[in-house]
Amino acid sequence: MMNLNFYKGKCVLLTGHTGFKGMWLSLLLLQAGAEVTGYALDVPTEGGAEALQRLGILTEMRDIRGDVRDLSALSRAFDEAKPEIVLHLAAQPIVRESYRQPVDTFAANVMGTVNLLECVRMSDTVQSALVVTTDKVYENKEWAWGYRENEPLMGYDPYSASKSCAELAVYSYRQSFFADGGVRLSTARAGNVIGGGDFAPDRIIPDCIRAAVREQVIEIRNPHSTRPYQHVLEPLSVYLTIAAQQAENPRLVGAWNVGPDDADCVTTGALADIFCRAWGAGARWQTHADGGPHEAHFLKLDCSKLKAELGWQPRWHIREAVEKTVEWAKAWEADADMRAVTEQQIDAFFA
Repeated sequence: MMNLNFYKGKCVLLTGHTGFKGMWLSLLLLQAGAEVTGYALDVPTEGGAEALQRLGILTEMRDIRGDVRDLSALSRAFDEAKPEIVLHLAAQPIVRESYRQPVDTFAANVMGTVNLLECVRMSDTVQSALVVTTDKVYENKEWAWGYRENEPLMGYDPYSASKSCAELAVYSYRQSFFADGGVRLSTARAGNVIGGGDFAPDRIIPDCIRAAVREQVIEIRNPHSTRPYQHVLEPLSVYLTIAAQQAENPRLVGAWNVGPDDADCVTTGALADIFCRAWGAGARWQTHADGGPHEAHFLKLDCSKLKAELGWQPRWHIREAVEKTVEWAKAWEADADMRAVTEQQIDAFFA
């Protein structure tokens, strides 16, 4: 499915390059020989800032710090980069944070996306653009089966709702301004990702790692909630595939579910069990219900379209995804060469 040769020599603008997924995607694009411009806020976590430094990515790309809510600054970045491919990952990505900061969440995730789309509209170089949203855009009825791309969009919490709105903005721009196929524009609705270099608060695997490093009992909020989990390289390889393939074939524009197989939709408790086995050293977890805001109990995606249209199959299932994440985290704690560790994992994934 994945052919990185498409990106050799291509000018790519990536928003959110200082984040967890953005860091990995930057490295993939650099390995592919792309000319990469990143546009993002400063790294939100101390660990993330250190990871970018230890990976040495920023010295090999154009690193622009700015807010997607600032249309004029984003426009200047477009003028500077003259991108052929645009990958939009910048967002406020944490559900619980969206309850604390709903206005900022909607501003970043809705108007940030609209600003990005406006820059694409005004550009005379962009050929292909992909906006990354979330599996949480759907009206979640707690079904046992996965949601398909044609299901109703109605996110519950401010984060999910803001991403539903972003989907509608993309649809509107595609119908209103890009219907002639001059710019190929799609969305990718991705499930939960795990992997080395994620230092965000209120995420299950980073929380597990932090507790394990301190030799503390891992606290799990909702052990019975089922989510689709996949290693970060899974969705990133799909994003690159969609952006490349739609540039060649306008029939492929639209919405894409990007999630793991059904076998990798596990409860949070099962995920914590897998983590504890992978980490060893007596790692264990306990339930710690904190009476927090509403979060979905059951959610998974139907990725039949991705498999049928693009021939996608997952490379790493849940156990291997967790093992690779633990491997990265232990190398980090041991002050290893993290660029080498990360590139070894990329090579193993694409082998």
